[in-house]
Amino acid sequence: MRKPLILVTNDDGITAPGLRALIRYMKDLGDVIVVAPDSPQSGMGHAITLDSTLTAKEVEIDPENQDIQEYSCSGTPADCVKLALQVLLLRKPDICVSGINHGSNSSINVIYSGTMSAAIEAGIEGIPAIGFSLCDYSWKADFSPAEKAIKQLVKEALVNGMPKGVVLNVNIPKNNDEQLKGVKICRQARANWKEKFDKRTNPMGKDYYWLTGEFELLDKGEDTDEWALTNGFISVVPTQFDLTAHHVIQDLNSWNLNE
Repeated sequence: MRKPLILVTNDDGITAPGLRALIRYMKDLGDVIVVAPDSPQSGMGHAITLDSTLTAKEVEIDPENQDIQEYSCSGTPADCVKLALQVLLLRKPDICVSGINHGSNSSINVIYSGTMSAAIEAGIEGIPAIGFSLCDYSWKADFSPAEKAIKQLVKEALVNGMPKGVVLNVNIPKNNDEQLKGVKICRQARANWKEKFDKRTNPMGKDYYWLTGEFELLDKGEDTDEWALTNGFISVVPTQFDLTAHHVIQDLNSWNLNE
C-alpha cells in the first residue's frame, strides 16, 4: 500500500529546529518532501514573489535524512508551496504540514503568519493542511512534549480529510515542565496588537524605526485558542480562507447604491 506523501514547509527557514522536529515526526507517517525558505520569513503573511526570480536548490541538512528530498527556496512560504506543487513534486501530496513555528500564531497573529499562509496556499489547492506553532520563540525550544499530539492530528487529517476551504491552525503552549492537558477545538480569540514604533538613529545620523507592541486580549471566552493555551491545552482552530463576511451581505443590500 502506497505511503501518504507529506509536504513539509515553514517560515523560519530550512535550518530551523522546529522544521527539523516536524520532519522527524512526519517520517514515521509517510514519505516526506521538504520545500522551505532559505532564510527566515516570519510575518510575511501570504506574500508571493512577483518582481524577482525564484530559486530552489536541493540540499542535505541532516545526514540521517538522506532518503528525504529537501529544497531550499529563495521565496516566501507561499512561494515554497506554489513551487512544490507546480514544479518540484511528481504527484499531489496527501497533506501539507507547516511549522513547527517558533512563536505563537494564535488569535489575530494568524493574519500575519507565514506558517499559516503556507498551509492556506496548500488548502487553496485542495490539499489538507495544518500549521503548527509552539508558543516559545527560543531557538532551543523543546518541541518533544507535543510530538504525540502532532502525529495524531496528522493521522486523523489523513484518514478523515479536511472540510473544503478549511485548514487547521494548531498552537502548542510552551512547556513549563507540566504535561500537556490535551487538545481543544477552539475559535479564534478576539485580540489585537497595541503597537508603536521605536525611533532610533544609526551611526550615519539617519533615523530608522523598530516595530514594538503589546498583545491585547479582548476576549474572555473559555472556548478560544488563547484560553486553551493559557490553561495548558493545545488549541486547534479551523481556519477558512474565504474572507467574505456572509452575515453582512443582507445588510449591505439594503444600502442605496444604484442611484
